[in-house]
Amino acid sequence: MLEKKNTILIVDDEEEIRKMLNIFLDVADFKVCECETGKQALRMSASVRPDLILLDLGLPDMDGKDVITQIREWSNVPIVVLTARSEDLDAAPALNMGADDYVTKPFSAEVLLARINANLRKWAVKEVGEPDISHGPIRMDLVRHEVFISDERVAFTPKEYDLLRYFLVNRGRMLTHKQILKEVWGPAHLDDTQYLRVYIGQVREKLETVPGLGKSIVSESGIGYRMDLVM
Repeated sequence: MLEKKNTILIVDDEEEIRKMLNIFLDVADFKVCECETGKQALRMSASVRPDLILLDLGLPDMDGKDVITQIREWSNVPIVVLTARSEDLDAAPALNMGADDYVTKPFSAEVLLARINANLRKWAVKEVGEPDISHGPIRMDLVRHEVFISDERVAFTPKEYDLLRYFLVNRGRMLTHKQILKEVWGPAHLDDTQYLRVYIGQVREKLETVPGLGKSIVSESGIGYRMDLVM
């Protein structure tokens, strides 16, 4: 089963640039999605829900800064701008509109990877206050997307990881079925309670690496689930 990887969405109309980015992002163990227009970027940012977007400003159908503005209406996903233009003319307005960082073409793989990792870490800290979450014997590395139970790494599939993360961020709170489905699977899955039940069972099973830990996810019939505080 596939483990959770950070997903990077590449938005660039130059095929050679996309190929180059694909190669070294794959080597760096990222999952890569790509598109070449602003409209595709808007659709994919909503459907794929990437962990970070690499955005070229010179797109064929719309200004990259307009893409940033529209994404920022509903998402705070980190956006790193790729530009071959003057920093003063393009990067500064893009940052003012909500981009998080920029890299000027041509760039080295080492520099871009450093910017990507820095922004992923900054986003993790911004979202939950720290780059990892600890809860009893559970520790989640939010940058590397790894789960440790009693200091042993346990493999979680992407959705299992997202589900456990949502429980840990909201530990102690009752979460309705619809809340969980919306945040983890998206608004198109609000009624898939049976689907949710299956994944809850899988996460509980993996938490049983420590006997009894799976019971920390408590169900309330007809309402939802809560992760109890673990001492």
